[in-house]
Amino acid sequence: MIKGTTINLHDRLRALAQNLWWTWHPEVISLFTDLDPHLWRQVDHNPIAFLNQITPEQIEERASELVLHSRINYAFRRLNEYVEKDKTWGMMHCGNLNNRPVVYFSAEFGMHESLPIYSGGLGILSGDHLKSASDLGVPLIGIGLLYQQGYFNQSLNKDGWQEENYVNLNINNLPLQPVLDASGQPLLVRIDTRSGPLSARVWLVQVGRIRLLLLDSNVDCNSSDDCALTSRLYGGDDRLRIRQELLLGIGGARVLQALNIIPGVLHLNEGHSAFAILEESRRIMDYDQIPFHRAHRRVTLRTVFTTHTPVAAGHDRFPPDLVEEHLGIFRENLGLSHDDFMALGRINPYDKSEPFCMTVLALKSSCRANGVSAIHGTVSRLMWHSLWPQRPETEVPIGHITNGVHVLSWLAPPMYQLFETRLGQDWPTRMVHPDIWETISEIDDGEMWETHQSLKMRLIRFVRRRLQLQAERLGHSDTLKQIDQFLDPDVLTIGCARRFATYKRGDLILSQAERLAKLVEDTSRPIQIIFAGKAHPRDDEGKRVLQRIAQYSYSPASRRRVVFVENYDYNLARHLVQGVDVWLNNPRRPLEACGTSGQKVVLNGGLNLSVLDGWWNEAYDGRNGFAIGYGGMHNDPNVQYLRDANYLYETLEKEVIPLYYERDAGGIPHLWVQRMKHAMKSLGWRFSADRMVIDYAERFYLPAASAVSTVTR
Repeated sequence: MIKGTTINLHDRLRALAQNLWWTWHPEVISLFTDLDPHLWRQVDHNPIAFLNQITPEQIEERASELVLHSRINYAFRRLNEYVEKDKTWGMMHCGNLNNRPVVYFSAEFGMHESLPIYSGGLGILSGDHLKSASDLGVPLIGIGLLYQQGYFNQSLNKDGWQEENYVNLNINNLPLQPVLDASGQPLLVRIDTRSGPLSARVWLVQVGRIRLLLLDSNVDCNSSDDCALTSRLYGGDDRLRIRQELLLGIGGARVLQALNIIPGVLHLNEGHSAFAILEESRRIMDYDQIPFHRAHRRVTLRTVFTTHTPVAAGHDRFPPDLVEEHLGIFRENLGLSHDDFMALGRINPYDKSEPFCMTVLALKSSCRANGVSAIHGTVSRLMWHSLWPQRPETEVPIGHITNGVHVLSWLAPPMYQLFETRLGQDWPTRMVHPDIWETISEIDDGEMWETHQSLKMRLIRFVRRRLQLQAERLGHSDTLKQIDQFLDPDVLTIGCARRFATYKRGDLILSQAERLAKLVEDTSRPIQIIFAGKAHPRDDEGKRVLQRIAQYSYSPASRRRVVFVENYDYNLARHLVQGVDVWLNNPRRPLEACGTSGQKVVLNGGLNLSVLDGWWNEAYDGRNGFAIGYGGMHNDPNVQYLRDANYLYETLEKEVIPLYYERDAGGIPHLWVQRMKHAMKSLGWRFSADRMVIDYAERFYLPAASAVSTVTR
């Protein structure tokens, strides 16, 4: 961190831009916005790209005009104080992790749209985990991959079919610092495979107090294919995937060794990084001169594994020949035969036809494993019961810690200010305590409603801008003429954004077209819907679901009330969760692992309308939102689809719409606002990432870091 009083404003702003702490501090974001709002939007809210296009002289001139010097200096000072503060929750409660930190592995991290190395929920959860660990002062280091092209940019053609576009990131516009070795050269890690060595350099991203280390295969000593290995997130075939996972797991663990970091806990966020367990075992074998089974046992005792995937097809599996090609040399260093190595990733160790499953390796090699909601924990125990056939299903060692969201990243600034007036200026440091949320009841209904309405208007303006760009590209001249009439701030606005996997049933509300048309076209109590989301490039069925929604939104009869916004990303998600009245989520139960978007909506005054799955199954109390159905699961998915569609419409028609449009003489829906407040009070503290990280620390990290292996033979 740059210190002192002699550095200029440009350098102070660059220091702020280099630490992603700014992403959850609106007062810092407003500095860049005020300096040049047009440029800030043009660079997609990327402060480093912003500073690369504006001179120190221009900053000084603009700051003088707007009297920004004191604000910039204050933000710079606050960042220094934040980073150096030693009185944190983590310092008080996680002492044995200070010298041996938690190392958190994830294939993606979503912290802001300016660093697009995420695809969806898993990455956003990882980013929120780092941010809350930073705020709490939990000693933690993140390990991931730097994707040169990230996930894809989405556009729809005239038929509503998704098209994928990949754009190379400009390294100079990212908050990256090269990690150097002891000789001052860029650190390189190397993994030997039977088809040749694989190398990667390492970059540092500072996330508040937390270091995130990203491996990048785009180095001169790699082949052209391997240089492109970290180009795209979740692209390519099994061969590309296993090589990415070698880098993440084995490469990530070797980065720690090169930096002389001894992990107290390995936390694997999904199975992509499970090879890290084996590399850490190899390190201990070499250091203590013990056999694999003893070293592996030690690592197992301090490994935590979080599974996110309730669908069997979503777990990585690799055939024996691919495993041998990539891990044969490594296997020999462990002193294991091919069959013994494959057994680590097989449910049935003796079934030579069974592929190597990364989730199986992680479950066999961790002392603590969890799903990400209560119902997902149950699903996971059933899914992996065969690994523990002698135990009753209820005793399968997979628990749950329900996901939460980083409140300050998703809470709109106007709502933050409203909270501050009632909860106190220090409420962000006490948000895990339910009692402080009680004072939300004291907020005036009119003030709460007005704040929410202003956020909805901001969302509508944002969506109109996006729709205008879409219409210009597609040549939809009629849309361009009517763009100012699209969406109405006085109409009940439903948000429906997600990954378009078929089990999420994104088109459920379109299943009864006449009924939907009646609701959309109602002259006194209409609804409007904003859709967004991406389908995986190889998921044609998911693309067809998306296409049906897009085509519906193109039709003249519905296009002013039902819209599809392209290229769902962090920025669009932030606007949606902060501005909608209702968040619609209707997966096929019980296949939604958690679904954290609805948690973000609650913070900003929106209400959830959801199937009782994931987090909503444990959150809904009858007064803090709305439920679709009663939690049943018909044996026939088609029957359940029709049943849930009816439940959805009945809930809309009989509960949601009447409550929303019941107003007093001043136009305020008091009963609706009371439900908004109750949702905030009952859910805001409980589904925060601070609560989640504290749960991990108390229930998993601290016991794992204190574990000692008793294996001596």
